[in-house]
Amino acid sequence: MRITSFGNEPDRENPHGVSVKKLYDTEHAQVMHIELKPGEKLKKHVTPVDVFFYVLEGEGIVEIGEEQEKVSKDMIIESPARIPHRLMNEGTGTFRFLVVKVPRQTDQTKLL
Repeated sequence: MRITSFGNEPDRENPHGVSVKKLYDTEHAQVMHIELKPGEKLKKHVTPVDVFFYVLEGEGIVEIGEEQEKVSKDMIIESPARIPHRLMNEGTGTFRFLVVKVPRQTDQTKLL
């Protein structure tokens, strides 16, 4: 059995300049924990695989393609492969979510 606590994982260097922790990484899937402080956002990017986001805490804005929606705790948001997307914290509290990639991507994410 393997148990991972996000609090014990180091932040991973990333082009977005935000807190990203890798929680799960196998040949089949990958799970990242991202925390956006007020005013922080991910840069618009494209992933080569389908992704879903699960909101753990707070509220934020998710932009996928031309659509934008406000999301909050306990919501799951699907993001299809090769569609530009980003998440933003325009509020005053912390916005935390999981990013789940299945299957695990083998090509690099492309920033736009």
